[in-house]
Amino acid sequence: MTTNRMVHDVAIVAMGCTPFRDHWNSSADDLLVDAVGECVASLPGLSLEDVDAFWVGTQGTGLSGQVLARPLRLAGKPVTRVENYCATGSEAFRNAVFGVASGAYDVVMATGVEKLKDSSQSGLSATLPPADGTDVDWTAPAGFSLLAPAYQAAYGVGERDMRAAMTRVAVKNHANGVLNERAQFRRPVTAEAVERSPRIAGPLGVLDCSGVSDGAAAAVIVRAEDAHRYTDRPVYLRGMSFVAGSGAGLASGGYDFTTFPEVVTAARQAYAQAGVTDPAAQISLAEVHDCFTPTEVVLMEDLGFSERGKAWRDILDGRYDLGGPLPVNTDGGLKSFGHPIGATGLRMMFECFTQLRGEAGERQVPDARLAVSQNLGGQPGSSVAFVAVLGREL
Repeated sequence: MTTNRMVHDVAIVAMGCTPFRDHWNSSADDLLVDAVGECVASLPGLSLEDVDAFWVGTQGTGLSGQVLARPLRLAGKPVTRVENYCATGSEAFRNAVFGVASGAYDVVMATGVEKLKDSSQSGLSATLPPADGTDVDWTAPAGFSLLAPAYQAAYGVGERDMRAAMTRVAVKNHANGVLNERAQFRRPVTAEAVERSPRIAGPLGVLDCSGVSDGAAAAVIVRAEDAHRYTDRPVYLRGMSFVAGSGAGLASGGYDFTTFPEVVTAARQAYAQAGVTDPAAQISLAEVHDCFTPTEVVLMEDLGFSERGKAWRDILDGRYDLGGPLPVNTDGGLKSFGHPIGATGLRMMFECFTQLRGEAGERQVPDARLAVSQNLGGQPGSSVAFVAVLGREL
């Protein structure tokens, strides 16, 4: 499969991100206005009138480009709404990037938003189209719970060791979230609390699962050669790929629950574009889709950070801790932020952007040069996956 470099390289010159939490007193409109307002305010002299085109990602909060045009009072501007499962925020970014990379626009904005907390539902919401009745009917925790026993069986990992690695993921990400004023959950959790939390599905307890929250985020994207007209600290897109799986895994009795093939392919393509040949050594930090603790274990191998069958050990050895060789989910991840679907992918970008600009405060990764943002949607066997490599230099 061929993935060519874009006609124009692009850069992110500004971003904004609301806190992710229970915004009972804010509407989706309010959240978008706040995220976009922060984004634009960080670039003196830039106004919404200067933005040529807009993209907004949301799964269930609204329909059409008016989700964004209405609260921002945009007139005469192209505004496109996109949706791609839990990778919706990343899809808004990807399409906005293409708008600039194609030469069609000079300045574009990608946004994402979701209001879930006052939806009357306890989990992620989705309106599914009519089907023929053959779809696999399971919950997200049930589907992702299958990763842990499959991994144990494939690599001979004992139940206690697997449990310890999953627990370490939760403890690590919540510890990082404590340092982030935008995170929903800002209290550390102990290993004992994680392992004694009420069981949800298979080996997964409440604290193995990401939460539900509201939030919005935004990014301004321009051609790389124009970036220094706007800021002296642009962040460049070095590589990007999106892959939609066929869903055949759910119909296969031999599906391998120890990997997300879509992530593997997207990572390979993004790394090739970015010139990354050894991600375990070249990547400074990564934001990954830790919807459930075993997901992060598997992703460490799919992204090439750990050898197959060794991620559990690397996690326990502290490789992915904030002070480790390759910090993962430095902002707290989905575990600390929850998952407002349309905003999550851009929230990941926001952390990479902040780290690469040296603005992450207590959680700053020293000399961060390359960052990976990885977003996953769907379920094992039927996923969509996004991977981007961002850098301080082009």
